[in-house]
Amino acid sequence: MGNAHPVQSIIHVTLVVRDYDEAIRFYTEKLLFNQTGGRVFLFLGTDDFWRDYDRMVSAGVTFRRPPKVESYGTVAVFEDLYGNLWDLLQLSR
Repeated sequence: MGNAHPVQSIIHVTLVVRDYDEAIRFYTEKLLFNQTGGRVFLFLGTDDFWRDYDRMVSAGVTFRRPPKVESYGTVAVFEDLYGNLWDLLQLSR
């Protein structure tokens, strides 16, 4: 008998908005998302962590948590222009 519970995950999220300020007000003031509550909710996968990390640092991207090697891969947390937190992530093979 197979697995009764399928393993599923969201792999892409695209939110197209007419106006960023309007969208931020809607999500933070009406839905009370508060910019995801200060937690990571977007993941940027890479095949070369250090290449992309070094390039992003050189470009002025703000990293909120430094690189860390975990059992699942190498990860660091950065912030986008709107305060959303992202993981830069290279999964272990």
